[in-house]
Amino acid sequence: MSYRIEELLIVTIADLLRERSHVAVGAASPIPGAGALLARETSPALRVSVLGSEQHNTFTEGGRELFDCAAQGRIDAFFLGGAQIDGGANINLVGIGDYPAQPVRFPGSFGSAYLYFLVPNVILFSLAHSQRNLVSKVDFVSAPGTSEERIYRPGGPRVLLTSRCLFDFDQSLPGFRLRSVHPGETIETVTDNTGFEFDIAGEVAVTRSPTDGELGLIRGSIGAAIGETYPTFARTVLGIRC
Repeated sequence: MSYRIEELLIVTIADLLRERSHVAVGAASPIPGAGALLARETSPALRVSVLGSEQHNTFTEGGRELFDCAAQGRIDAFFLGGAQIDGGANINLVGIGDYPAQPVRFPGSFGSAYLYFLVPNVILFSLAHSQRNLVSKVDFVSAPGTSEERIYRPGGPRVLLTSRCLFDFDQSLPGFRLRSVHPGETIETVTDNTGFEFDIAGEVAVTRSPTDGELGLIRGSIGAAIGETYPTFARTVLGIRC
């Protein structure tokens, strides 16, 4: 059965979350949200909190309660992205160019640095994958990927998932190591479209494709569930009538 790249990413996210206990999904995150809900299908004990959802969110105070839970160690997976991500896993949510006179500005960092320091399994996610957004050095550090040893930091990046591949973040480098390339991609296409250097250790796998059963769920109950919060995504990408 054929599938869209968004569906491949949903399945990959679900695989990354199967051993987690509580995953929180922030705003503007339909693919991570769908992946978390798919993971819960096979891991019923997984708690999924999708901000903005009334059906899949037990928070009553929105972002403030999310931050409280993270500080208490009650969230073990979260998603972050950025207009730029560099090889040190630093993210930029502020703007492009020299700060503060940046010609291109974005909504801002919000609580990204706070959550990056507290959540032990941060999944960096970017639907785009080019040298424009995966850069050698971000123009502005909204949240740093690593910290000095004297800094208390239980949280940090574990992987970077894009539309081309999946990277692991290796704290010993520190930097990214290519884990798998998506079907149709190669090490060369990933290298040509990545602005930072990354490690390649041994044979690089191909990201597994969705099964027919998983696609049935994504285009059925999972699509309908994420459509409560993201109806346009569910309708235009997954073909769900919301």
